[in-house]
Amino acid sequence: MGLSRRAVLLIGTIFHICFLRSIFDIYFVTPLVHGMQHHRVEAEAPAKRLFLVVGDGLRADKLYQSHDDPDTDEHRYLAPFIRSKVLNEGTFGVSHTRVPTESRPGHVAIIAGFYEDVSAVTKGWKMNPVNFDSVFNQSRHTWSFGSPDILPMFAHGASDEDRVETWMYAEEEEDFSKDATALDTWVFDHVSDLFHNASSNPVLDAALRQDQNVFFLHLLGCDTTGHAYRPYSKEYLRNIKVVDEGVEATVKLVNDFYGDDKTAWIFTADHGMSDFGSHGDGHPDNTRTPIVAWGAGVAKPDTANPIGHDDGFSDDWGLSAVRRNDINQADIAPLMASLIGINYPVNSVGELPLQFIDAEPAVKAEMAFVNAKQIVEQYRVKHMAKAATELAYKPFPLLEEEGQSDIERIQGLVDAEQYEQATDECLQLAEKALAGLKYLQRYDWLFLRSLVTAGYLGWIVFAFTYVMNEYVLHDRFQIKRPIALKLFSMASFTALCALIWVQQMPASYYAYAFFPVLFWQEAIATRDALFLGLRQLLDKVSSPLSYLSVLAKTILYIGLLEAMVFGYFQRLVFSACFIFASVWPLSRGVTFVKQHKLLSFAWAALCLVMSTFTTLNVVKQEDERQIMVGGGLMLAIGCIYLLFSNRVLHASSKPSVRNNQKEDAFTRTIIGVQVGLVALAMVVTHSSVQSLRAKQGLPFGTQVVGWATLIASLMVPFLHVMRPKHHYLHRLVIIFLAFSPTFIILTISYEGIFYVVFFAMLSLWVEMEGAVFKAGQKGVVSKSGANAKKSRQLTLGDTRIALFFFFLIQVAFFWDGEYCFDLVFLVGLGLPVDSGVQPVQHGSLTAIQAAYSVRGDFCELGYLE
Repeated sequence: MGLSRRAVLLIGTIFHICFLRSIFDIYFVTPLVHGMQHHRVEAEAPAKRLFLVVGDGLRADKLYQSHDDPDTDEHRYLAPFIRSKVLNEGTFGVSHTRVPTESRPGHVAIIAGFYEDVSAVTKGWKMNPVNFDSVFNQSRHTWSFGSPDILPMFAHGASDEDRVETWMYAEEEEDFSKDATALDTWVFDHVSDLFHNASSNPVLDAALRQDQNVFFLHLLGCDTTGHAYRPYSKEYLRNIKVVDEGVEATVKLVNDFYGDDKTAWIFTADHGMSDFGSHGDGHPDNTRTPIVAWGAGVAKPDTANPIGHDDGFSDDWGLSAVRRNDINQADIAPLMASLIGINYPVNSVGELPLQFIDAEPAVKAEMAFVNAKQIVEQYRVKHMAKAATELAYKPFPLLEEEGQSDIERIQGLVDAEQYEQATDECLQLAEKALAGLKYLQRYDWLFLRSLVTAGYLGWIVFAFTYVMNEYVLHDRFQIKRPIALKLFSMASFTALCALIWVQQMPASYYAYAFFPVLFWQEAIATRDALFLGLRQLLDKVSSPLSYLSVLAKTILYIGLLEAMVFGYFQRLVFSACFIFASVWPLSRGVTFVKQHKLLSFAWAALCLVMSTFTTLNVVKQEDERQIMVGGGLMLAIGCIYLLFSNRVLHASSKPSVRNNQKEDAFTRTIIGVQVGLVALAMVVTHSSVQSLRAKQGLPFGTQVVGWATLIASLMVPFLHVMRPKHHYLHRLVIIFLAFSPTFIILTISYEGIFYVVFFAMLSLWVEMEGAVFKAGQKGVVSKSGANAKKSRQLTLGDTRIALFFFFLIQVAFFWDGEYCFDLVFLVGLGLPVDSGVQPVQHGSLTAIQAAYSVRGDFCELGYLE
């Protein structure tokens, strides 16, 4: 092929980096457009002011259910005041969020009414990658209280920053090791101070008494407590009590100040929380949040038609006598705008939940009409922008004339006072407009997905052909690239570039067009080498029985690959794969098993042990004993290797490659340091756990030692390059010890035990492959000058090695990634290292953990010779 191995690896690396970006270009493109007209309800607003109270990380079931009081052990409802509003004064339900279930996207959906793209993570979930409209921006004035992680993004995104006033505590207060109820108490105290200050400040008093004001209370306590102690803990339940008591006191304060019934209240949450204290994914515990509204303009409890409880989720809430009204999270924004009579946020895709509104049919019809026109306006602007650049543009078929005919028909119904039919038509128009927005958002998906698919398929053929030519044909095939092929490739790429330029697509699309053309040009030019290599691989397959054997293995391997994919949805599939792999030695014949009795037994036993991990509950509680057991096993392996490494390595190495005593002493010293770091990690973890259990926070010295241990454990192994040893077991032990402190400090349960078993599995796999190779295959000796090196041609049997390699990579990522992905939010990771980790630091630590885990797995397997 003419390309070296490094050149192919470089091309592959660049290709994969570029094409990984395609995920963001397909799924994470911002849905926001600008240039829309504002729409508002002209009827008199039912409320003069609105209080939005958001309990960050508060699950719907935990708020509505009864629990044992964490202070008195009495079994009761811990939010009696909010519950009284549900039963007597307002409307309640479940607000369903969307992925990612994080604080910023949740608050954007509540306050701005749209589901933002997750590219906001690059801003630490704080600032705005794209400016957007919000309820705060349309209010006369907004006073907001709470976390510096949330409040600034709405103040900075406002057209007039003076319109949104923020009262924030210091970032240092967001400390998982402290009592997080203090954060919520801080908010309630400062709201009280605001109204008390008005008695001596006429300007403030006048501002507070204006209409269309919004008060935003962001309560971070439940989120912080849930991460540190889990949502079933006494600390989390106590935080619910604090929130309820604070809301009750604030309602009384506000009613006394205004002395009217013109205040609307909405209590909700940005996201929920899983049982193991994390959020971000689409688990129902993360997506189901409470929504309770009461006050001016809000409908009273519907006891005549108590529907909405059919899913069984609310069976134990004791609220079956009241109608449950579920909504989407983005629906809250138009609800707030309707209650206080302000413009709907122009970027909102929320559908007004009319069941929450207490108004005459004419007013409800007007509200629904304005909501529909506001969504249609977004479609109109997006439609015009797409039509201006797209070749052969096809508009959304369900919205003729950009929805104007539907709007005129609904206006006729309103004029004819057919309000119920007009309301139904408005709801249908809003749904069609939302479908149109989705249609335009995905308009280029077919083109981009086609390029990406062609690119990946081209890379597969390109890489496979390189392997055939390099390791089967030994670079004997001379590749020719005809002029016609080059001209056709250049013409194809030019045409794609012209299409991308005319349609004003992102610059990254040029890379998506370049690689498929490059790879398929090479695939066509090297097709003869590919076919020749395949014939040579199948050279020994001549009889019908051998062909049948190849076919059966192919079907088996494809089945195992599909099983791995299915394993991401049903974890027990991985257990079945390990049980199936345990009989691998028997497939080599009875003679092989007799010759390698201990190896075969150990392989089967380890496979069965590995199969048990998927049967364990993924919702884990902190268990210091299991952490210490895992750490003890790591320490024991390090000590055993330190004591007996010479005997093991010398027994399996040739005299010509044995290191001298000086080199061995240097290596043993480094390994001794690595073993010492494992022991130090255990001490640090034990000290951290004891401090946290006593709620004393983390001593600064513990944090310093924790960070130093982590960094040193990952840096010290590089010293081995000064005295390298090439035995695979030596390299495996080095890498195993390098990541052992990470698995001690950054985990909370049995992850360290899994790491030890997985290390043993890798070591045994190499021994098994070596035994199989010696039993059934021989090397072909080729000489180059004075050096002789064993090499061999690839065979069909090597597909088994590739399959095992891929399977073990999936196992490492699935088990390790599954357990460690959200551990930055857990005590075992964030607290021993830094009890005040910010969102960007959370993401960075997560990325480092995942990268090191996967990197370690690849290194371990890559070193096997």
